[in-house]
Amino acid sequence: MARRRFFVEQVHSGFADITGESAHHLTRVLRVEKGQTFEITDNNRVWLATVESARKDLVRFEVGEELDPGPPAPPVTLYLALIKFDHFEWAVEKATELGVTRIVPVAASRSERGLYEGGQKRVERWRRIAQEASEQSRRLRVPEVDAPVKLPAALKDVSTHRYWCDERPGAPPLVRAFTPKPDDSTALLIGPEGGWTDPERDQFLAAGWQGVSLGRLVLRAETAVCASLAVIAQQWL
Repeated sequence: MARRRFFVEQVHSGFADITGESAHHLTRVLRVEKGQTFEITDNNRVWLATVESARKDLVRFEVGEELDPGPPAPPVTLYLALIKFDHFEWAVEKATELGVTRIVPVAASRSERGLYEGGQKRVERWRRIAQEASEQSRRLRVPEVDAPVKLPAALKDVSTHRYWCDERPGAPPLVRAFTPKPDDSTALLIGPEGGWTDPERDQFLAAGWQGVSLGRLVLRAETAVCASLAVIAQQWL
């Protein structure tokens, strides 16, 4: 079984600490104890580390061997239209597990009223969810999670490949459209429940984005996140 991996702020003088709510989760939920060995990462490097002490509000690691961090993750930005927050949180978790490197909530025409303002207060919670999912999936880095933006700001993305998922028939399948090279970057735009409006589609085309399909069935937004990112991850193997 692979070792659990935890994120730390920094490694200093051969030790690293996890404090506060995160320490409580380690000691009360995961039952971390003195003497156990795990992996820790500061978002750039990875080490083997042994638990030197474990208290309710502090877990201290003694840092050992540095490990190979593996290849860097391909840059993938997910622009996800704001949807009900429980569904959005689930999407953040699964997008993290599937390798996305940045998540940007977007206010779309059919996003429910109040989600844009409410989302500004949820960013730290979404970041905690992304960190927990990063630990579970043994990522080197936690994806960035931005505060919500309006659609015109999202369309300024300059990634090599820029796609919006369109539920209308006629768009090419993502699996055929996406043919990345090693140094490419990708941006993916997924709409709210109810889909995109025609004026929004006109904006996408004017900004140079390409519409793609995820198949014949109409998917929920959070399901589209999983389907599209799974395709992108496989194409980059």
